[in-house]
Amino acid sequence: MTYAADPRVNTYIDALPDWQQAVCREVRDLVHAADPEVSETIKRTDRPYFILEGNICALLAAKDHVNVFLYDGAIVPDPEGIITGGHENKTARTVSIREGETINTPALTAMFKQIIANNRAGGWRGLKSEA
Repeated sequence: MTYAADPRVNTYIDALPDWQQAVCREVRDLVHAADPEVSETIKRTDRPYFILEGNICALLAAKDHVNVFLYDGAIVPDPEGIITGGHENKTARTVSIREGETINTPALTAMFKQIIANNRAGGWRGLKSEA
C-alpha cells in the first residue's frame, strides 16, 4: 500500500526498539488502509496522529507497550473487547499492544472505519449531542 508518509512520523517510529517499530508500522498501515484519504502529522511535539476530518488515532510508545489512542468519544462499539484503557474517558480510549502480542487487525480496522465515518458525519462530539 502506498500513502504519503510524514517524515516526522518516520523519525518517531525509527527511533523505537524493533518490536515497537513493527507494531507502529502495522497500525500505521491499518489506519491508512481504512481510508485512502487518511493523512498523518505530528501533534503535541512528537506524537504521530492520523487524521481525516478530525483525529482518528495517535501512537505513543511506552517502555513495555505501544498505546493506540482511538479518538472516538467512547461511542464506537468494541464487540471484541480490544480496548484496554480509558473506558470512562470522554475523548479517547486506548488499545495497548505489548511485545509478542498480535494486533486484532479486523477489530481495529473496523474501529478505524467507524471513527472515520463518524468524523465525516460531524465528529463524535456532534453525534453524542444528537443522541
